[in-house]
Formats: sequence, structure tokens, C-alpha cells
Amino acid sequence: MRKQILEIQKRMKEENIDAYMVMTDDFHGSEYVGDYFKCREYLSGFTGSAGRMIITADEAGLWTDGRYFIQAEAELSGSGIKLYKMGEQGVPDIMQYLSSNMLEGQTLAFDGRTVSAAATSNIEKRLSGKNIKIVYDVDLVGDIWDDRPERNCTGIWQLGIKYAGKSREEKIEELRNILKNNKSDGIIITALDEIAWLLNIRANDIDYNPVALSYLILETSEDENSYLFVNKNAVSDEIENELNKCRIFVREYDEIYDYVKVLEPGKCYMTDMSKANTMVVRNITSEVKIKNFISPVMQMKAVKNKAEMDNERISHIKDGVAVTKLIYWLKKNVNNMNITEMDVVNKLDDIRRDIDSYIEPSFATISAYGTNGAIVHYEPDEDSDKLITKDGFLLLDAGGHYLEGTTDMTRTISVGNISSEMKNHYTAVLKGNLRLADAKFMYGCRGANLDYIAREPLWKMGLDFKHGTGHGVGYLLNVHESPNSFRWKINPMQINSQDAVLEEGMITSDEPGVYIEGKYGIRLENLLMCVKDEKNYYGQFMRFDVLTMVPFDRESIDVSALNQDDRYLLNAYHSKVYETISSYMEEDEREWLKNETKEI
Repeated sequence: MRKQILEIQKRMKEENIDAYMVMTDDFHGSEYVGDYFKCREYLSGFTGSAGRMIITADEAGLWTDGRYFIQAEAELSGSGIKLYKMGEQGVPDIMQYLSSNMLEGQTLAFDGRTVSAAATSNIEKRLSGKNIKIVYDVDLVGDIWDDRPERNCTGIWQLGIKYAGKSREEKIEELRNILKNNKSDGIIITALDEIAWLLNIRANDIDYNPVALSYLILETSEDENSYLFVNKNAVSDEIENELNKCRIFVREYDEIYDYVKVLEPGKCYMTDMSKANTMVVRNITSEVKIKNFISPVMQMKAVKNKAEMDNERISHIKDGVAVTKLIYWLKKNVNNMNITEMDVVNKLDDIRRDIDSYIEPSFATISAYGTNGAIVHYEPDEDSDKLITKDGFLLLDAGGHYLEGTTDMTRTISVGNISSEMKNHYTAVLKGNLRLADAKFMYGCRGANLDYIAREPLWKMGLDFKHGTGHGVGYLLNVHESPNSFRWKINPMQINSQDAVLEEGMITSDEPGVYIEGKYGIRLENLLMCVKDEKNYYGQFMRFDVLTMVPFDRESIDVSALNQDDRYLLNAYHSKVYETISSYMEEDEREWLKNETKEI
């Protein structure tokens, strides 16, 4: 067993704790977290972005989803930690495991700052039959992590109205009207991207996510003071003065826990229990009423305004040029240069840095050659970096943050000979991508209604992929954003936060794939903007505009497997790509692109 696990088990014995739960989350339920919060990674060695651990007196288990099965098996090898593959037949979830393995009257503990209030309530309910004691104020990992990194504190900057489309005053007024309609005296916001969007601020406290570690308590009445809890060192005098004009005052980040204890009795605050951490909510006295609402800010920021929609189109042209230049460079040089996965990552970074409004990647670039492509969220490093030879697929999943918005695209690129099976699978994924992008549907549809369109070509072949078909994307914010998505498996209790009605201005990824363990992986991803189509007797119809402007890999397509409609969709898309980005290419790049996008 890993040394860290043994140390935790020793502390558990000292504190009379029978089971200890360790999350991946920070204090805000963020998908990606700063190094300070990587407790599960510190204990287990598993580096994936999703997973939970349970440690008992004599064993340790880690639960993660299908994106990370292959990666987790490799990284947990020899650790003594058992892998539980979430969603697989016969595999208990964490609550089933605790219910089966904990004895009457035992104690379960965790750091309540990393567990949502809703999750804690569910744990208490599920374990109530065994009289299990729940302790939510214990940070055992902090006790043993001697060289724990500091919490990030990067400078906050303001996003101008040219890019945000609305001032913070306008956004706050809209939110206050919602609060008034819900008879709430204020709202407690804990999601970092919601705070950043609402206040038109950005930072870099989490790699790839331009947000600041913060909490916001906004009062409904504009005559009362509201508070932003953040590291004061991150806030310039200029920004603080701008916030003060909105009667938003800055307090230190950790003061939130004491401040909520003295909220005015009799008041009613809205908060999202699925996001607000347990310590924040449990520190609020019973004299203050808490309404558990899905945050209205989540919906507000998901529906891009006109300026955001227009800007996103610009960012995707810029990023499309960069990625297309990279693909051309790879195709041209792979046979006469020693190019590795990391070389591809570095080359793309070099190309993007020459773009005026480029800021940083929106996630760690996935450059996965051959067998590594079957690892859904593989990220090359010095140890795994693979030489790209003259045969097979390179799966490239990359995104960028620009002042004009956030991008995310995936292309699977042939770098030489590929088998007929590989072409067959690539073409099935391509058909799913094209057909979903072409969907026309009645207003009121959710992503779950459309997911089958992308999966059908694979399901007919007895194939599938163990991730959602698409996720929402923020505007110069988190590359994964709720509440819109494409996925057929939806928790009925989370439908409004995972599978919202598709509104004009929502941006959602379209990324079917297939992964053959030990051989290769294929994924093709475009971002789609939902827009209105015709309105008639039957109601409002909706459709998608494809934002991503990068050609598909012509050499990987089995043309005989495309029907007439598929050929039309492919040709129309490639014609648009050439028309949109060719003028930004060098002459040799443009000639290659012309051939790559010529009509089939």
C-alpha cells in the first residue's frame, strides 16, 4: 500500500474514524483544480480529473468513470488501491459500498469544504439506517501533506464590454430581478465561473480555467452591501473601486465561513446546494432560510448574448487557422522528421502564440498516437511521449482561450497507412458528427433528445463510447459548462443542470468517438451554436451553426460508406472551411487545404 494511504489510516485510528472519503473537488466543485486541492492525486497517484476515494482501516478504493478506466489501471498498478469502474455491471457505487461495508454506529469523515451540501445530505440519508456518524470538518490529507502547495492567487483582470457584451451592472440587475421574483433577499454563489461571468472578471487560479478562487454573496436590494470573498492580493485598487460602485466590497477568501454565521435572521437566501460546499451551508444558522435553487447565473451565462456569439465565431476562425496549419505541418513532415506527441503540442502552442488575442489553452492538449488514442483523456508527458511513426492515427484534442471566446475541437489524423477497420470506424464517427450538426428540431428539445443521432452509426456496428456526446462551453471560461449537453444517460434528479432545453446562443460540443483498447482511438469534435430556424404553425424550429473551422482527414474516409446525404454534409462543411480560412494560409498550405476540402 502507498505510504500516503498508510499515514491516513494511522490518523484515522487516532481520530476514531472508520471510513474517510477523499474527493477530487476544490471548495467550489470545480472540474479542474489547483495543485493545493489535489488531495486524491496526492494519495493515489491517479492524475485523472474525476474520481473519489474511500479509505478504511484495511483497504483503499478509487472510483472513476469510463474516460479514465485505462489510465487509472495503469497509474494505480502496484499501489494496493482497488479500482472501481463506475457504471460497469456489478460494480457498486460509493454509497452502495459504504452501506455494505460500514457497521452500525461507525464514523465516516471527510473535508466538508470539498463536498457539496446536497451530497452530504444524500450521504446522511443513505446511511441513516445504520446510525452512521458523519464528521464533515476533518482534513486528514492536510495533516500529512507536509509540502502541500499554496493556494493559487493570480491577478484579477476585467473583461471589457466589447467582449462581454453586457456590463456587470446589467447582469446584476437581471439577476436581482430573478431574485425578487423568487422572493429571495440574496444569493450565495460559489461556482467560480458564475462569479467571473457575472462580474466580468477573469484570473488564472486554476490552470486552463480563467477564474479566481472566490465566493459572492449578492443582496437583492441595491441599497445593501454585497461581498466578494477573494484573496485581496489579487484585486487591484482599480477593480476594487469598480466593484464598490456596485456596492460589492472585497473580503478575504476564508472569511466566508464566519460571515455566513452572522447573516441577518429572518432573511432568505438562494443557493445551489449541489455546488455550495457543506461547510458554507452548515455554518448558516437555522434562523436564516436557504432556498435550494439551481443557480440562475448558470443559465444566464450559458445563453450567449449577441456580442458573445459574434465574438465566438471570430475565435473559431483564428483557432481553425492555427489547427489547420498544424495538421499541414504534421502531414508534411512526419515522414522526414522525428516528431513526438509533445512536439505536436509545442508546435500548436507556437502557432497560437502569434495570434493577437490568444491567451492560453482551454485545457491540456491531448496529442495521442496509436494505442494512446484509446485513452480518452490521455495527456503526453516526458515519460509517455511517443514517437509518431509513418502509420496509424494521431488523436488531437485541443482548445484555446481568446478574448473572443473559448474553443475546443478534436481531429483524428492519419499519419501513413491505416487499416480498412480504422477507415470504417473513422467514417462511422464522422457520419455521427455530421448528422448531429445537421439536426433541425422543435424548440423545447434537450440534448438527450438528439444524442442518438451521433451514436446511431456506431450502435448499428455494435460499438459505443463511454462519454457524453457533447458538453456546454463557456465564453472565455470553463471549457466544460452546464447545463446544456448531448448525452443519453441523464440522472432524473439533475436534468435541469445536465440537460437543459437548447436555447439560441448555447454552445455545445459534438464529439462522438470510438476507442479500441491496445490499438487506437478516434474522436471528431466540432462546437455547435444553437440558433433559431423557421417559425410556423407547428412552432419554433431550431438548428445548429458549426463554429469549428478545421478540415476532416480526407485519407481516413471510406467514401463508399457515405450515403448521398452524408456526402452533401461533408462537402458543404469542407466548402465552408475553405472559404472561411484559406485566405489566412500560406500558398503551400492553401493548396493542400484546397485538395483536402475538395468535393467528394
